[in-house]
Amino acid sequence: MLAAPARWGRGRPHASYPDGVDFSTFLATPITWWAAIAALLSVVAGWIASRFAKRAVTRVAARVPNVSPAAVRFAGRFAQYTLLLLGIGVGLAFLGANVQPLIAVVLIVLVIVVLVLRGVADNFAASVIIQTRKPVVVGDEITVEGPDGKALTGTIVDLNSRTVVFMTIDGRTAHVPNSKMLAETFTNNSRGGARRSEVQVRVDRVDVPVDDIVTGLTDAAASVEGVRRPEDVTVLVVAVSPERLTGRVQYWHGPQEGLSVTSRVVRALSARIFERGWEGTVTSDPGVPPPVPSETV
Repeated sequence: MLAAPARWGRGRPHASYPDGVDFSTFLATPITWWAAIAALLSVVAGWIASRFAKRAVTRVAARVPNVSPAAVRFAGRFAQYTLLLLGIGVGLAFLGANVQPLIAVVLIVLVIVVLVLRGVADNFAASVIIQTRKPVVVGDEITVEGPDGKALTGTIVDLNSRTVVFMTIDGRTAHVPNSKMLAETFTNNSRGGARRSEVQVRVDRVDVPVDDIVTGLTDAAASVEGVRRPEDVTVLVVAVSPERLTGRVQYWHGPQEGLSVTSRVVRALSARIFERGWEGTVTSDPGVPPPVPSETV
């Protein structure tokens, strides 16, 4: 006479199954119809929620400027799979399954993902702040500290989710992480609409009044093409002796026209010194003024 197979639940001892499988280590409670229905509803709800979450995350991420399509797809799929696995886990819990190992595995995977994507997440969050607060925009000229400690100056050509890309004046392309742009000091040379530069002038002033030299240099610099607000051109006298005058000529120009305007100012000042019959030098790299020679007794 054959014995009837054991069934789940009913308060009976758990039976061993073929191939040595024992579900008593997986299912802690007997399965009931209500538990099975709740588990099925949980999986369906997780699947539906994952679909809506994917669409919502994709739409929000797509509205963030300069985010690549690959990053948008990754964010949407990550939200989808997370909610789907959550629904499956809740369904297994309704069936009485021991989901603690599954939760532990999920937590470990999440920790690894967070550690791996930490830098990416920091740069992405910084890019959102840069795009909303706009401390820099494409076309601005900025100055940042380079990898060798020297300052790099260039014009921004791209703002993406990871870096700020700018072209230096000597043709190099530099990439600065977005998080570094927010954490460290940088200079936006274009935000004010104009910049001030200066050149140093040394003129031998034998029998030439100081005011005549200052007026001549001021008029020469104010007449240069590209100099903005000619009335604001200033000649600062640094040192005066019976033989020499040392001064700094300051002028305003466009944010990205410094080199070209400075070159024209140097040429104009040199021409004015030659026209007046003076002797002197003009340099765009101001140095330490030379000591005034002592007067002979």
